[in-house]
Amino acid sequence: MTEMSVQRRIYAIAGPTASGKTSLAVRLAQHLDGEVINFDSVQLYRRIQAATAKPSEEEKQGIPHHLIDYVDPNVDYTAADWAADATTKIVGIESRKKAVVLVGGTGFYLRTLREPLFESPKTDESLRRRFRSIRDQRGTHHLHAMLARVDPDLAAALPPNDYVRVMRGLEVYFQTGERLSRKQPDRAEPREFARRIKLFVLDPPRDRLYAKINERTEIHFHNGLVDEVKQLLADGVSETGNALGAHGYRRVCEYLRGERTLMSAIEQSKQDVRNYAKRQLTWFRREKDAIWLEGFGDEEHVWNDLLEHL
Repeated sequence: MTEMSVQRRIYAIAGPTASGKTSLAVRLAQHLDGEVINFDSVQLYRRIQAATAKPSEEEKQGIPHHLIDYVDPNVDYTAADWAADATTKIVGIESRKKAVVLVGGTGFYLRTLREPLFESPKTDESLRRRFRSIRDQRGTHHLHAMLARVDPDLAAALPPNDYVRVMRGLEVYFQTGERLSRKQPDRAEPREFARRIKLFVLDPPRDRLYAKINERTEIHFHNGLVDEVKQLLADGVSETGNALGAHGYRRVCEYLRGERTLMSAIEQSKQDVRNYAKRQLTWFRREKDAIWLEGFGDEEHVWNDLLEHL
């Protein structure tokens, strides 16, 4: 490996949904002569378009983007899968003497790249469907109570609404008979580049962020979210998979099953995304090395603040 690739920074632009991460990442990639790698767990999926805020070709401004429209919507792609693929992309980008800019809001993906997971069993789809059914029927707190019985240490470290990791803890226990909390210390060594990742987190004013989330959710529905979900279901995409479990998509599925009105689906989607934004900010506050940028990613003072920390 060349001295330049060893010492060159890798930059990560993170933050809550609707905070302007893409525009800031593209501008940074232009500034550094770089390429962008996505770490948004929904933008990965092909054909999941209407409610994902994937960047258009115009928004990409000629900057190569990786790991967007990458996975079939029936594949339950994991954080470990993403870390492996992101590693390959990083090696390729740096071999071309380009800078790497990571962008997204799925903090667990980024954490997995910097702190690799232990070797874990492949997802048991029937078990996952069972836990999703419990979540939908009895709520996330019931899943968390189940985890507290079989792995109290892990349950104590996870909030009840972090149902993705709660379900993973349950899956590992019921597949292997071992507690995930006891397996987690058995991590692989991080790759050399992990120490070169410099993390920036956008932190816009909460009232403006929530207003933007509400407006964007209405636009998603207006732009054909319901028709997109109908087509995906008609094409055999599973309602219980990760792709249609995303915000907005899950509520549309409930609407199509007659479990709520369209207006209820829209309003609940707004609430879901606002809650998700809160969880994202809470997650990134746990990252001790994060540099916080107060504002939206398309604001000039945010760009100037970022430049001071490069």
